[in-house]
Amino acid sequence: MRPLIPPTGRRLRALAAVAIATTLLAASACGGDSGGNSGSADGKVTLRFTWWGGDTRTKLTQQAIDAYQKDHPNVTIKGEFGDWSGYWDKLATTVAANDAPDIIQMDEKYLREYADRGALLDLKKADGLDTSKFEPDTLSAGEFDGGLYGLNAGINSFAIVANPTVFKAAGVALPDDTTWTWDDYTRIAAELTTKLAGKGWGSGAPGTNEAALNLWARQHGESLWTKDGKLGVSAGQVTAFYQNLLKMKDAKAIPSAEFISQDINASLDQSAMATGKTAMSFVWSNQLNALSKAAGTQLKLLRIPSVEGKSSANGSYYKGSMFWSISSRSKHQKEAAEFVNYLSNSTTAGNILLAERGVPPNTEIRAEVQPKLQPADAASAKFIQDIGKELGEPSPAPPVGGGQVEKIIQRYTTEVLFGRQAPDKAAQGFIDEVNGELK
Repeated sequence: MRPLIPPTGRRLRALAAVAIATTLLAASACGGDSGGNSGSADGKVTLRFTWWGGDTRTKLTQQAIDAYQKDHPNVTIKGEFGDWSGYWDKLATTVAANDAPDIIQMDEKYLREYADRGALLDLKKADGLDTSKFEPDTLSAGEFDGGLYGLNAGINSFAIVANPTVFKAAGVALPDDTTWTWDDYTRIAAELTTKLAGKGWGSGAPGTNEAALNLWARQHGESLWTKDGKLGVSAGQVTAFYQNLLKMKDAKAIPSAEFISQDINASLDQSAMATGKTAMSFVWSNQLNALSKAAGTQLKLLRIPSVEGKSSANGSYYKGSMFWSISSRSKHQKEAAEFVNYLSNSTTAGNILLAERGVPPNTEIRAEVQPKLQPADAASAKFIQDIGKELGEPSPAPPVGGGQVEKIIQRYTTEVLFGRQAPDKAAQGFIDEVNGELK
């Protein structure tokens, strides 16, 4: 689901700065207490657990909580949940007030934002958390500066989603996604548009989020972010990315600027992909199930095109669909870690949650739940498995202020598509504005 934009980077940084000041005052007031107390005098512990998501996620998560509490009668877990649009405002406010939940569902965009402000526990130091069954690349997605601040809750990879029904209606064969180039992609999408004869387009537009730009940069020896928390893509590569976008527009491979601008803000069930108006689009792999349900047909994941026509050179990597984090000020860090361990490593939790937050990163849990997955989730899990040997190392987490990049790239993509800015001007504006958020 395409998320709404959370609070601005500057606002979040201001709130986080207040949180750190409050934390420091609290620490000095209690003589430097680490926040690691195990519970109350009667052994009872209450943990607050926050997440975003729809009704299905909330229902399944509550079932997992209930199962845990049944086996741990001394632990009460209070769920605090909501949709994406209000989640980050609420979290920033509670962190600033030194009232953060113990367990936090965290997104890559804001993981470093909170960790760098001292709001998250280094999970390498957490008691009772086992990561031995995680593939190294899935662990490193939440790791930086020598610490682990987010434990991968589900494996994800950026991909093309295709609608085989639309391909069939247009009389176009599905491509070989292991060898296609960007030129192939544009040609196939343009052919689809022509044969659909006004009933749809070949593809949605890259540049409606930052992931396509990041993979483009990785294909050209760069990256959106660097490991030391800087912007890693050059103005030249952003220019080339936008030049390719205009090439797709001129070939009629993608819809009009007006349509794309509206589709950026559409809900998932009203998006062009869900309503059958595009044959292909750019998505995260864990969206396959929701998109297939909305479209009323089984969609198919394809690899991202590359410059060279080699799937091993398309810049893809395993990304955490979301992460489990623990507040550095939790008074029950051990119990919080034990609950995160349950969510990540327990077959009980795995059989309840299945692939709701993405393909399980624990290889044993993945094997356990795979036969029970819905067809789209099973297809997503197979896709993740199939591309494993082709992937590069994970992309660095966004630095402090980097969470605003999606909003920024959407604006400049729109400017380019409407012809209000040339690719080189939009590229420099993008670079300048993102760097301004990082200061």
